Amino acid sequence: MDSREMIELCKRHTLYTWAVQDQVDPWPIARAEGIHFWTPEGKRYIDFNSTLMSVLVGHSHPKVIAAMKEALDGLIFAYPQSATEARARLGQTLAELTPGDIDTFFFTTGGAEANENAIKIARTSTGRFKILSRYRSYHGATNATMQLTGDPRRWANEPGAPGFIRIMDPVPLSFSFGTTGEEITHNHLTYLEELIQYENPKDIAAIFVESVTGTNGVLVPPKGWMKGLRALTEKYGILLVCDEVMAGFGRTGKMFAFEHGDIVPDIVTMAKGLTSSYMPLGAVGVRRRVVEALRSKYFAGGLTYNSHNFALATAQAVLQVTVEEKLVENAARMEAVMRREMDALKAKHPSFKEGRVIGLFGMMDIQKNSRGELIAPYNGAHPAMGKLGAFFKEQGLFTFMRWSSFSAIPPLTITESQIREAFEIIDRGLEITDAAFEG
Repeated sequence: MDSREMIELCKRHTLYTWAVQDQVDPWPIARAEGIHFWTPEGKRYIDFNSTLMSVLVGHSHPKVIAAMKEALDGLIFAYPQSATEARARLGQTLAELTPGDIDTFFFTTGGAEANENAIKIARTSTGRFKILSRYRSYHGATNATMQLTGDPRRWANEPGAPGFIRIMDPVPLSFSFGTTGEEITHNHLTYLEELIQYENPKDIAAIFVESVTGTNGVLVPPKGWMKGLRALTEKYGILLVCDEVMAGFGRTGKMFAFEHGDIVPDIVTMAKGLTSSYMPLGAVGVRRRVVEALRSKYFAGGLTYNSHNFALATAQAVLQVTVEEKLVENAARMEAVMRREMDALKAKHPSFKEGRVIGLFGMMDIQKNSRGELIAPYNGAHPAMGKLGAFFKEQGLFTFMRWSSFSAIPPLTITESQIREAFEIIDRGLEITDAAFEG
């Protein structure tokens, strides 16, 4: 199909996510390889968002494709109560890669289902009901995970299930808990402990956090915050759940983002990079003491495609590539390259407010004036951002744009020269937002 027919039929016969259907303008994609994808007519785009922050080993990696072809000649699917070699091997591999004593896994079809089942595991193992999460967060689009989510995608899905309580982030949108990392950490954890007391600690099963906040800003926790949070949860017998759906498997320059905080959570959820999106798969990793608390209890969770054999074989191949090709290490090295490029934009463009990056997890904010006000309101838009997005598309750069920000989240296979190629397009594009800068 050409692009026109592809778009027309997709819009006529399918629904699109997070969109007013009459306003959808989909990107026609015919093939992808490495850090690029192409339209049917051959226009090439740099995938500067790993498509949905998920294609970590790059598109169409030959070793993964070969392993998937081989797996197709074997067992494709087995019912969830069975034992298979792929299930045994992937469980063992994840136990070796995941820090501490997180060595038991429940496999799902994606990140939302991983978080949904993490809620069930937390409630079942503790006998408690309430779940805490943060406002600047996203945890999935199922009924329960929408209530975990704090950002505006939750609004249209309310009222939701009871028992969910949201808290301010250490770095809220406008309010400040302090000026230094230590001050922010102390003040926020003091606030959080008081909130826990208001809600009765004995009723709180778990606190869910994105180890590094993803689509709501690529926000790295302030110094000492993760350790302080871990101590607070242990004090009150509350489980700490780290959502690594977006930040896991090397994205931040470590295998898991919570390693930057020098802690081990009770539960970790994962997806995206687990298979690099070559197949749908998510997982819940659980520490031994939580598993022991579950052993004598009935776990009321399950799905037809739990531990889908072909998806597990795909994950095994992806993780082998991740380790053998040292993609985690490459993400750590490329952080400095991306940092230099962001600093250069800051020095040159008055509309460039800030660039944040950890590993190959980056986000850039645009401001409308020298007071640092963001160019678009919370959950809002600005014409200049629309023009900037159109410029990126015309110049062959695909990235995630939202409100006043856009991402720099490429596949972990990206090279220094490819990063510079992307930032050269960004550099020219920021002339659009500079023209809207109010001084």
